[in-house]
Amino acid sequence: MKQIPLAIGPEPARTFENFLPGANAGALAHLLALAPGAPPVYLWGPPGSGKTHLLQAFVQQAQQHGESTAWFGAGDAAPWQAPEHSDWLVFDDCQDFDAARQQAAFSLFVDTAGRGAVVVAAGSVPPVDLVVREDLRTRLGWGHVFALSPLAEPEVRSALRREADRRGTFLSDEVMDYLLTRFARDLKHLMAQLDRLDEFSLSTKRAITVPLLKQMLAEEGES
Repeated sequence: MKQIPLAIGPEPARTFENFLPGANAGALAHLLALAPGAPPVYLWGPPGSGKTHLLQAFVQQAQQHGESTAWFGAGDAAPWQAPEHSDWLVFDDCQDFDAARQQAAFSLFVDTAGRGAVVVAAGSVPPVDLVVREDLRTRLGWGHVFALSPLAEPEVRSALRREADRRGTFLSDEVMDYLLTRFARDLKHLMAQLDRLDEFSLSTKRAITVPLLKQMLAEEGES
């Protein structure tokens, strides 16, 4: 019988301080300096490049400064309505907006722009390649556009090591090598594998090793 592991604790908040910029230092610096009244900002890149992390960090900073934010994503049912005095509008996963959400985003863009709110948005492709209505695409793309890149391998290793240390877990180079060769290298996916491995280690009362990782995958049908 396996032991039921205790909860590890909540995932740390995504902030500017714990964002590993890698090649994305320009986007980070721009968001850190962004002020009300600025042109819109659009971040794009593949999964794991840090888009949502930066959006969440930006919202946290704005709220700490007493500014009002409104967040809308592809999973939020339309129509959308932002608070009347919003300083910032955040759109995430723009590539997945259907017709109703495109209409909602465009309406908010037009309405809030007249009241001084600034849009900060993200998607998996650049604005020119978004399959959305033309008036929304041009508005998303007329400000500052930043292409984000996933972290390089040394930075991914550093992030995994830091998260393992936060949990009080030892992650050897051999386990790290196996994770990086066995799984997709975007950080979000690798962190999910670390979650699984940490839980499996606790439930079996064994240290995290490559044999333990292989056993976990075999039991879950992924060998």
